[in-house]
This record gives sequence, structure tokens and C-alpha cells, in this order.
Amino acid sequence: MRTHDVRQALKRTWRIVTAAPVVVGALALAVSASSTVRPESDRAAEGLARLTQGRLDEAGLLAISSRLDPASLALAQRHDPAFRGQNLPGLTPGWETLTLSGRPRLDATASGAEAFRLNAAMAAEAGALRPARPFVFNAATADDRRRAQRCLTQAVYYEAALESTLGQEAVAQVVLNRVRDPNYPDTVCGVVFEGAERNTGCQFSFTCDGALSQAPVGWAWRRAEAVAQRALAGHVAAEVGTATHYHADYVHPWWAPTVTKIRQIGAHIFYRWNGALGDTSAFIQAHAGREPVIDEARFARPRMQTASAGESLESLAEATGSAPRTVEINGATRVVGVVSLGGRRQPTAEDVARINERLADFEQQSSAPEPAPAPPPGVTPLEVEEVGRPAG
Repeated sequence: MRTHDVRQALKRTWRIVTAAPVVVGALALAVSASSTVRPESDRAAEGLARLTQGRLDEAGLLAISSRLDPASLALAQRHDPAFRGQNLPGLTPGWETLTLSGRPRLDATASGAEAFRLNAAMAAEAGALRPARPFVFNAATADDRRRAQRCLTQAVYYEAALESTLGQEAVAQVVLNRVRDPNYPDTVCGVVFEGAERNTGCQFSFTCDGALSQAPVGWAWRRAEAVAQRALAGHVAAEVGTATHYHADYVHPWWAPTVTKIRQIGAHIFYRWNGALGDTSAFIQAHAGREPVIDEARFARPRMQTASAGESLESLAEATGSAPRTVEINGATRVVGVVSLGGRRQPTAEDVARINERLADFEQQSSAPEPAPAPPPGVTPLEVEEVGRPAG
């Protein structure tokens, strides 16, 4: 070996020897650090930082809340002072107390401000939309066609009278999708009035909440009828595709997380079945041809006071205490009255107060101690006490 090569080898050896203590010390420090138990708060803070990307604005808060289950989200909202102070538009004054008072709910459906939060936190699934085929209407007779036309018009009117044309077409699409879905009846009226013969379980709430007792407003009925005619003629609301479920954005039903969210149109959020049940190929049921005869009087309360031909909405509102209001639909401004359009009476402050009183009575009854059971025949209360007393 040449002298130069020997010198270079000695230098490399010396660097390794002198660096060994540093390497060993760093390795020992790493092992020691990895064996130290880190506080749970540190790990939680790092997880939140990754989740929010260090942002403390609405986007960061939404990133956190969207990953909470409904129970955890409701618990967090109870401790949010800003949330309690909200007064969201469109809610009857006083109605928020039912969801913000912290009282236990008697059902599994959230409503009011809580529902707005839950619906906003649940994003539509990317790629959820599936195309729907044009509906093939096989009406056996002219009467069957008229029955189907009326049932579909009622669904569009009472469910979406104040929605845009696109929103009404989406509601009609859901009805016709169900007609073609083997999980539902094979007629239009059968789908619309499914479950209406029961006190609970109606698929469309207007068929069992007395909305049919309210006479429709002419211009709104004609608009809904035109939407129903187009849908029965094969028009497809491509924006919702194979949707079979929807609900208003001021409620959050228990079933919402069990289906696939497609999108929101106006006040309605639309969903399809999960997996293959929501694919286009699953809608194979044909229209039966014969439509059932619906006894509408059976599903309606006695008629409420409605506007006659010579009576204005303003005079009707003055008599019933419901002021008219203006809405904009497809660029046109309309004056509507609460009691005569849409089929939904919002609860008044008095209604809410009565409901809260019932909830308070329920809570008091639930918290009251149960009375001691009566002693068996022939046994005095004193003997029962002596038996239950510990020995000694």
C-alpha cells in the first residue's frame, strides 16, 4: 500500500473513533425520548393542529365538527354560548327552545338550529350522483292517469310549493324513483300515500298531518301540476338522479347517516340508497298500470278557513292571525299566506310553551322516586323493615 493511501485510511479511522461518542449519545437520547410517556393533551393538540391545519376560523371548526358523531356534537353545542344565542331566520320565535334548552329529546330526529348544524357538517359524497332513466308511465285507463297526476301534483305542492322549479322537479323525481324501486309500491298514489293509513309511518308527512284539509292556492297548484305532468312524460331531474329520500334542512332525521347524501336544492337535501341499491340498474320495477283510488277525506282534518273567490289573503291572514309574506320563486315575486300555502303550519310561541310544559311534567315524573312496593298479604311493614335490616 502506498504511503498516501495509508494516511487516508488512518484519517478515516480517526474520524469514526472520534464521532462514535456523539452517535452513541444521540441514539441514547432518542431511545430515552421514545420511552417517555407524552401527555394526552399534547397528542390531542397535535391531532387538532393536523386536522384544522392550524386554522381557527369557521373552516377549522367545521373540520372538527364534521368528524363528531351526533351525540358528541350535541354535547359540544350545549357548552357553546355563541350557539345558544343564535336566532336563525325561518324559525318561529320560541321554537329554538325545544332544541337549545338541553332537555332530553323524546325522538331521534333533530330539528331547528341543531339540525342546521348537523346537516352542514355532513358533506355530500363525491361521485354519489347516479343517472336516472326517464319514467315509463303505463296508465291502464284515463282515470288511472288522472289519479297518478293528482297524487304526484299533491306531493310536489304540499312538499315543495315554495321551492324553485328545480326543487319541485327533484321532489317529483324521488316519487317516481320509488315507483321503480322494488322496495316501494309500484304505483304513484301507492308511493305517495304509503303508510298514511297509520298514525305513524307515513312516507310523506302531508298525507297524515292534516295538510290535505287546506285548499291549495291556484297559481301554486298549477305550477306543481305542470311539474308533475313533465315528470310523468319522462322528464328527468338529473341533479338528483336516483335519489329516493329527502328531508328539509331544518330537520335531521335519524336515517340521514344511513344513506348517501347527493346534494341540497333549496330547503331539501336529497339522498340515494348506499351501494348497488342506489345504482341506476337497481330501478327495475315497472308501473302497475292501475292506480289505487285514494279517499282523501280519510286523510284530512275538517277544512280550515280558506280564502274564497272574493276574499284576499290579507283579510284571511287578519282573521287567522297569520300575516302574508312575499317570496321570490324563479325570479317572480309572490305574496303567500301561511295558512293557505304549503300545507305546513309553523308552531306558535303558545304551542312551544305547551310542549315545554309537557316536557317539564315528563321530566318531573321521570325523576320522582318510585313508591315502595306493598308488603305481601299477612306481612306488616314493620316485619318487612326488620327482614331488610342487616344482621348485627
